[in-house]
Amino acid sequence: MAEAITPTVSDRICKHMNDDHADAVLLYAQAFGNAINATAATMKAIDTTGMDLDATVDGQNTAVRVSFERPLADAKDAHHVLVEMLKQVKKA
Repeated sequence: MAEAITPTVSDRICKHMNDDHADAVLLYAQAFGNAINATAATMKAIDTTGMDLDATVDGQNTAVRVSFERPLADAKDAHHVLVEMLKQVKKA
C-alpha cells in the first residue's frame, strides 16, 4: 500500500530534499514560487496540495508556498511530481 503524506513522511521527504537535492529546492522556489531572486531555499513541509519553502530573497528569509497542479495521492506520487517539476524547469 502507498504511504500517505503524514507529518512524519513530510519530515522524511524534506530532510532528503534538503540534504541531497538543495539545488532542486532552490529551483522550485525560483520557478514555481515566484522567488526569482532567491539564492537559497529549504523545504519545510510538503502535503497533498503543495510544499512550504523557506527561501533567502535579497538577504531576507521569505516563506514561499508552491502549489501542485493536482493533489498528490501519496509519497510515491510526490516523488514523481517533484521530478517532473524539475524536468519542466530544466527544459525552459
